[in-house]
Amino acid sequence: MSLYEIAFSGQLLPGARLEQVEANLSKLFQADAQRIAQLFSGRRIVIKQNLDFAAVEKYRQAMERAGAQVEVRPMPVDVEEIELAPPPVEAAPVPSESAAAPQPLKVAPRDEYMAAFVDVEAPDFGIAPVGADLQDTRAPVQTTPALDLSQFSLAPLGSDMSERRRATDLPAPDTSHLKLAD
Repeated sequence: MSLYEIAFSGQLLPGARLEQVEANLSKLFQADAQRIAQLFSGRRIVIKQNLDFAAVEKYRQAMERAGAQVEVRPMPVDVEEIELAPPPVEAAPVPSESAAAPQPLKVAPRDEYMAAFVDVEAPDFGIAPVGADLQDTRAPVQTTPALDLSQFSLAPLGSDMSERRRATDLPAPDTSHLKLAD
């Protein structure tokens, strides 16, 4: 039995409008606008894989009704094809104890898009063993520094610690008893 994968590269069917296709795919996948925008990044994104022909045909028809042009590819199922496929990751050299910087990791490309990144070198930071403490150790706290606090004093119990009143904060004088004469 042959298995297939269905992928989308952001291509629209002739006559389809981008806004309408984005709305249709949003409804179809029940996804937010950010996820739908990732589909239109120009990269080839595999929507679903390991599907039989009937299932991949349902996906293809639904995506084309939404206005998206998809690509259906058969997946390698023959043992010989699997053995001929390049290994996903080359063995990285084990870093020595004296090496300060992590060694770069070489990755074999999985498709045409990733082939553009063959010459990119990325450090291999590795994975810590289970239960390892990942937080940096802190230097022990030294004794309390000697501070001269003689210039400060304590206010008596119950005192008002708010700011001093300004002259503008005083209530206006009572002028109700004054009259103007004609």
